[in-house]
Amino acid sequence: MAAAKKIASILLSRSSSASRSFHLRRGAASGIQRFATAAVVEEEPITPPVQINHTQHLINGKFVDSASGKTFPTFDPRTGEVITHVSQGEVEDVNRAVAAARKAFDEGPWPKMTAYERSRILFRAADLIEKHNDEIAALESWDSGKTYEQSSLVEIPMVIRYMRYYAGWADKIHGLVVPADGPHHVQVLYEPIGVAGQIIPWNFPLVMFAWKVGPALACGNTVIIKTAQQTPLSALYVAKLFHEAGLPDGVLNVVSGYGPTAGAALASHMDVDKLAFTGSTPTGKVVMELAAKSNLKSVILELGGKSPMIVLEDGDVDQAVELAHSALFFNQGQCCCAGSRTFVHERVYDEFVEKSKARALKRVVGDPFRKGVEQGPQIDGDQFNRILHYIKSGIDGGASLVTGGDRLGSKGFYIQPTIFSDVKDDMIIAKEEIFGPVQSIFKFSDLDEVIRRSNASPFGLAAGVFTNNMDNANTLMRALRVGTVWINCYGVFDAALPFGGYKMSGQGREKGIDSLKAYLEVKSVVTTLKNPAWL
Repeated sequence: MAAAKKIASILLSRSSSASRSFHLRRGAASGIQRFATAAVVEEEPITPPVQINHTQHLINGKFVDSASGKTFPTFDPRTGEVITHVSQGEVEDVNRAVAAARKAFDEGPWPKMTAYERSRILFRAADLIEKHNDEIAALESWDSGKTYEQSSLVEIPMVIRYMRYYAGWADKIHGLVVPADGPHHVQVLYEPIGVAGQIIPWNFPLVMFAWKVGPALACGNTVIIKTAQQTPLSALYVAKLFHEAGLPDGVLNVVSGYGPTAGAALASHMDVDKLAFTGSTPTGKVVMELAAKSNLKSVILELGGKSPMIVLEDGDVDQAVELAHSALFFNQGQCCCAGSRTFVHERVYDEFVEKSKARALKRVVGDPFRKGVEQGPQIDGDQFNRILHYIKSGIDGGASLVTGGDRLGSKGFYIQPTIFSDVKDDMIIAKEEIFGPVQSIFKFSDLDEVIRRSNASPFGLAAGVFTNNMDNANTLMRALRVGTVWINCYGVFDAALPFGGYKMSGQGREKGIDSLKAYLEVKSVVTTLKNPAWL
């Protein structure tokens, strides 16, 4: 499913569904103000239609308090107010979760049961997520600030699709018989690694949950998930559904907490056999160092990006503007693979900038539970201030502020859709990951130039290309040093499509068959044949 260009058609085709219409009814007289008014609606936010029942850690099949009794607040990005308090995981809580996962792997039924039975449990879990789509989406939007339409119509269905994809793989993992040069029978076996520690981010909490939990469980591993402290609620809810589907105790554990405590304890734990982390590049370096210093556990890292979105001169400018707009502004710009460096050919540059400004001015910003809102608040005050700092850096550095550049309203973490033109490659906003609704538009003159400039980055996560010339598309596809290239589309995340980065954007791949390989050990077995005459 596309998470960018197709999103508009998905919302239009499904937003009238009675099962997902609570926010449409309550928001019918919403009075949503568009960006041109430079204000967010100053009225009480809509109350999400979901009860919060799970705020403790999920360890060995039970919800339990932290060993210390500590809790921490999770905030509503629409207001900055506390939603609820969640158990604060620290070293002892991680130790308990790892011990449960270790016992479940070494002694429990999960890795020993038939692959078909594991598959059935995962399919049942996907069915339960689908049944509770709306409640899960409400939690996701309430905790993260993403629009309810995006959560309910795009992201949770994506989670369901991913889980069914991995459920289908569970009973199709098999070994090989290899021809030998001598009198031997040679087998190659694929076995689960053991206990997997997984650290998920706040920008796509459940999508990243599915990317990590799905392949790990399908291969027969046990798991400890460490949620982002900003967004712990949806993972706790969904993990409970896995147990309702029949997952044995200790197979899937969830610990909420902060990175320097719970995250570091998980990354450095000697009884964790595999680690997966999605987050910033600086934190990824710390995670890798902790893993190496403990037991040399293998690590999957999906890190930051500064992805180029390249617009050649031969295509429809209006289509290019819309594609580049969604590539950057989707999810409030909080995407590791956002098309945050928009390279536009000089022949269409001025027209593109003006039309991009007009599109940004039409972008609807407001309460994510209201109908028609395209952009909700940023995740929290820290990210909000960080983005504003980058905007100031762009202005001070000499880029032209086309539109936006400030906060919206006086409450919550809303930022105006912001566009800079005349951006130079040595500016801070051109080099560093902003992770917000700030589009930087660069001018280029030929293919060789844009290839060189696109690749002149420590990141290599993704890239977009807009052109009608397939020779140019093929040239760029091969020349760009990135893990994913989208041609005349952006943000397509099919379940079978591997995702990951080159260079400092990480290592390893998630989704697709490569993600299964990451959670399997390879064992060679050689048996001497006493009577090899039949060979």
